[in-house]
Amino acid sequence: MINIGQYIESAINWMMVHFATFFDAVNAGLGSFIIGFQHILFGIPFYITILVLAVAAWMKAGRGTGIFTVLGLLLIYGMGFWEATMQTLALVLSSTCLALIVGVPLGVWTANSPRADKILRPILDLMQTMPAFVYLIPAVLFFGLGAVPGVFATIIFAMPPVVRLTGLGIRQVPKNVVEASRSFGATRWQLLYKVQLPLALPTILTGVNQTIMMSLSMVVIAAMIAAGGLGEIVLKGITQMKIGLGFEGGIAVVILAIILDRITQGMAGRKSKKD
Repeated sequence: MINIGQYIESAINWMMVHFATFFDAVNAGLGSFIIGFQHILFGIPFYITILVLAVAAWMKAGRGTGIFTVLGLLLIYGMGFWEATMQTLALVLSSTCLALIVGVPLGVWTANSPRADKILRPILDLMQTMPAFVYLIPAVLFFGLGAVPGVFATIIFAMPPVVRLTGLGIRQVPKNVVEASRSFGATRWQLLYKVQLPLALPTILTGVNQTIMMSLSMVVIAAMIAAGGLGEIVLKGITQMKIGLGFEGGIAVVILAIILDRITQGMAGRKSKKD
């Protein structure tokens, strides 16, 4: 009998002992980052937030999406879930930002290094196919309960799409454009920032869209470790057998997901048309 779990458990326990200071620092940094988003979202009156999101949806996805955004967010406010929705949005935005900060450079690396692509591909496969609940175990052991382990688990779960699509977008840049840029004396960094990334931006934005959607799904699951937000409402409906409360929380999650999805899809689609 091969007991792989025993070795994984030993490795995690070793990390908890020898990297406790590092995890405490990460916990404090992530906590401050999340609290910053929450202060911003909680400090803005609900009608201003609705107006801003509705205008963004109208501009990026059309009039119908703008109207849906207004009606959907007013429904969330009317159900009394506005604070939980803003808490969920803060967790999604902080997770997505951190996933992009790490994921985009990794995608650029895989596009320019076949060896890195071969090494990272199975790791990304593992990250993307591992059941989401599994990520909660090391997150709780390293950071305890709360929003920080939820964001940590969400980053790992939601990062693969932006890594893959960033690499794909850069690889799809026409070789004649790359060669022409080099012939005009472009340096490696100029080629990346002025040619490859702008041309790959529609594909990268598609990766951002997928990362946001996966972050939202994981943030709901992270309510099991006291991450809060709409996931806590859904979880309360399940554990207390309050069917109506669970459905109301689920409806709020769906509304938020549709709004974020349409806005980011609209950004990617319009950028692609301009190019």
